[in-house]
Amino acid sequence: MNDKSALLNQLRIDRGSAPPPADRGWLKWVGLALVLALLAGLAGWWLSRPSGVPVKVATAQALKGADGSGAVAGASLLDASGYVVARRKATVAAKITDKVMQVMIEEGQHIKSGDIVATLDDTNVRAAYDQAVAQQRYAQASLAQIQVQLANADRTYKRDQGLVAEHFISDLDLDTARTAFDNLQAQLATARQNVKVADEGISVAQRNLDDTIVRAPFDGVITTKDAQPGEIVSPISAGGGFTRTGIGTIVDMDSLEVEVDVNESFINRVRPEQPATVRLNAYTDWEIPAYVIAVIPTADRSKATVKVRVGFKVKDPRILPEMGARVSVLSEAAPQASGAPAARPGVLVPPEAVQSSGGNSDAGVVYVIRSDETVERRAVRLGARSSDGQTIVSGLSGGERVAVGDFAKLTDGAKIKVEQ
Repeated sequence: MNDKSALLNQLRIDRGSAPPPADRGWLKWVGLALVLALLAGLAGWWLSRPSGVPVKVATAQALKGADGSGAVAGASLLDASGYVVARRKATVAAKITDKVMQVMIEEGQHIKSGDIVATLDDTNVRAAYDQAVAQQRYAQASLAQIQVQLANADRTYKRDQGLVAEHFISDLDLDTARTAFDNLQAQLATARQNVKVADEGISVAQRNLDDTIVRAPFDGVITTKDAQPGEIVSPISAGGGFTRTGIGTIVDMDSLEVEVDVNESFINRVRPEQPATVRLNAYTDWEIPAYVIAVIPTADRSKATVKVRVGFKVKDPRILPEMGARVSVLSEAAPQASGAPAARPGVLVPPEAVQSSGGNSDAGVVYVIRSDETVERRAVRLGARSSDGQTIVSGLSGGERVAVGDFAKLTDGAKIKVEQ
């Protein structure tokens, strides 16, 4: 028993002989120092970061040669959107109701005036034409027969006149011969009229036969093909069912122009023969020389606009009907009178640097950047807008810097942050 106790005592751990634990308090101070350093860095970044409204900078460029109204020769007086339309366009249709036999057009095909577009079934019309020809021949034969009879009656009448003078026949026989001669003369006149009627019948039948051939009314390009062989076409159809109203649509590409709606408040800036430029939505980098054809003398009450027709000075196959277009009506340089003061120059800035001022199209607002990185709200008078930028007639000098940014966040004296 004592031996077991001794063995157990040997296995027991002596707590009193263990070394004391190490002091780790310095780790807390290191962690606290790191946290303080991080907070100090964040505070420094916060204090040193740029503040203010983010804007970009644009410099006003001085212009030479602007007139007193602020309109530079060749600058845009107004911009308007519209569509390319064809002044000469037609849906080619038949004059009669008939079945289509052949269609000789395709989309994109160039066609000349008088070219055959389609042919219709001419069996019935040709039979009517042959009947008219036969009637003409019958009338001509009747006329020839009456002419023979009249010649014979004429000889009989002249012979009876000699016999009456010699008292071989009575006056009654002479009167009978005269009556037969006059009757044949009347029949001859009727026969001649019958021949004329037969000739006119042939002319009508020929026109009906010609109507079975549909021809192009003018030079142009086929834009749509609406009918196929075997279909029925009719000029009086309302488009319902399976009856076609036309064979195809032809457009005269030389008659293309642009129709735009101009706000009636600015229509006083537009006049016929005024220069303009057109940019198609499909080719935004292509500036096409144009001119104002006419201002349509009526306004649209619902839209408060006036329609303006603009023609192209150059023709190009890239210009297609129904394309979207933007028209810029340009100003012209007015001749300067002798002894008149020099034209007042203006400055040019990007359009996005100008804030419009209410409903006045000639007034605007810019934010001029000061040396202390604040902005000054300044009212300016606007001139023309062109592809180069917005002209400012007064209120801004060349070389001054203006802010380009969110105008809703800019106020007079606001701090800004310049972005590259």
